[in-house]
Parts: sequence; C-alpha cells; structure tokens
Amino acid sequence: METTYILSQIDSVALRIIESTKSNILLFYGDMGVGKTTLITSLAKQLGVTENISSPTFSIVNEYRTLDNKIIYHFDAYRINQEEEILDLGFEEYIEQGDWIFIEWPEKIASFIPENSQKAYISMNEIGERLIKLT
Repeated sequence: METTYILSQIDSVALRIIESTKSNILLFYGDMGVGKTTLITSLAKQLGVTENISSPTFSIVNEYRTLDNKIIYHFDAYRINQEEEILDLGFEEYIEQGDWIFIEWPEKIASFIPENSQKAYISMNEIGERLIKLT
C-alpha cells in the first residue's frame, strides 16, 4: 500500500507514520536538504525522545532513548563508500534487536536492508511543498 502526505504539519504526519507503519525499520530516500533529518526528528519526538536529534553524518549512527526507555537508532549512510563498511559498525546486530531504526541514504547499504522495511520517499512538488510517500 502506498500513502502520500504533505509535510506542512510534520508532527501530525510523523504520528500517522508511527501509527501506520508495519515495520520498526524506516528507510528515508530523498535529495540532500529535502527534510529527511527533520522528519526523523519529529518521529523521535513523537516516540518520546526529549534530547536534541542531529544527523549522524559523521558518526554514521546516533542512539536515542525514549521516555519509556526504548531505543531509537538513527543511521546516515551518506558517507559510506562501500556497503560492507556498515558491517564494521555492527549493523546486523542493530537490526536484530527489534528497536526502532531510521536510516537515511539506505540505497548506499541496500544489500543489508531487511525486506520488511518501510520506505519513505521525500520530495518537493512544483509549488515547494515537501511530500512524503510511504511504500
């Protein structure tokens, strides 16, 4: 099933995504600067993270705890040059834990992404609205 949202009300969209997703692994596709980290920040907030969320571009993965002590892992694979590099970070162990996992630039590590992951495509339409399509 495919659903498209306009990201003008990002917090309500984030809540709808959480309520409707069939997977704890969410993949975020989109051009640089389109709003992937912004949406992930809102998702984390809706899940109960109170600390500041930042893009893990240089660290590759950031870990956040929710108010009910659940863990969210936020990956940014942008700087990955060869897919296998993600394995050096213990990626397979993260995936197996069952925690929330948000991945920006998942196309860079496509061979290691579980099939049951939820995909989110973020783009801009002709009038400058940010759109998110879930598949």
